[in-house]
Amino acid sequence: MADEAKAKGNAAFSSGDFNAAIKHFTDAINLSPTNHVLYSNRSAAYASLHQYEAALSDAKRTVELKPDWSKGYSRLGAAHLGLHQYQDAVSAYKKGLEIDPNNEALKSGMADAQSAATASASRSRAAPPPNPFGDAFQGPEMWAKLTADPTTRVFLQQPDFVKAMQEIQRNPSKLNEYLQDQRVMQALGVLLNVKFKAHGGGDDMEIPEADSPPAPSPSRPAKEEVKKPEPEPEPEPMEITEEEKEKKEKKEKALKEKEAGNAAYKKKDFETAIKHYTTAMELDDGDISYITNRAAVYLEMGKTLVFYEHLTVIELMKVHFEPCLGLVVVAIKILDHDFT
Repeated sequence: MADEAKAKGNAAFSSGDFNAAIKHFTDAINLSPTNHVLYSNRSAAYASLHQYEAALSDAKRTVELKPDWSKGYSRLGAAHLGLHQYQDAVSAYKKGLEIDPNNEALKSGMADAQSAATASASRSRAAPPPNPFGDAFQGPEMWAKLTADPTTRVFLQQPDFVKAMQEIQRNPSKLNEYLQDQRVMQALGVLLNVKFKAHGGGDDMEIPEADSPPAPSPSRPAKEEVKKPEPEPEPEPMEITEEEKEKKEKKEKALKEKEAGNAAYKKKDFETAIKHYTTAMELDDGDISYITNRAAVYLEMGKTLVFYEHLTVIELMKVHFEPCLGLVVVAIKILDHDFT
């Protein structure tokens, strides 16, 4: 009997066994397929399991069978709300309140749906955070700069490069996908007016160092006698002021902090590495390597926005420092897992 299956479903629902409730309500529906209450109850069970598509299907069937029953619109609104279809939820609750204006469940559901709809609209209107490189890729000026520079002009004859730059121009955040492409990095340098040395520059890198064997010295013919340079005379010790002495001590402390940061970086203890690099920056604000190292840690942690902020700082500092420590090269090293 449908009533017996319905009673079992109600009992299972009350005990929190929603899967069993769905089973019993389904049995009841098979016995009485036009009973709107059974679809309503099963919709509630589905919604309790966050299976909102199934809950919506049953709620729609409920109002089809009994369009003047306010509870069916409560089920319909709840299902739409669970699917983040806020305007549809508001409409469903409104229809239910037209039938039963004093229904507290419908009033509460309406308030929730309206609040969610307002919050969703606010999020969609909010402007995305600006990309620090967005202006560099805007308009025809980008192509003019790339054409004018001899190092990037040849790239414009390569379809894959042109396609990559078009994607980045449409969406500057796509730059993340091309950090390993030397041509794109070269183009970025041209657009930002920063000269980056080629990948693999060895001494250009300031990423935490890994132990490596010394490079072998070039072989010489057996008969060739290598002349040893004559030792230069030791320079006379110089008098230094207290200010110079203090500055020297700070630089030495900063280097120690950097070494500690490098050690933490190798252990993947990124928070500690950032702490040491930050201390080094505070002790010696004239060494750009501390900024590049900290930026590299942020990039490794996936905090690309902070990484971009660091790169912007380096762009501003390029008038005071040699740009050979280009941060994009650091990024490529990280992505290649090629630490030096």
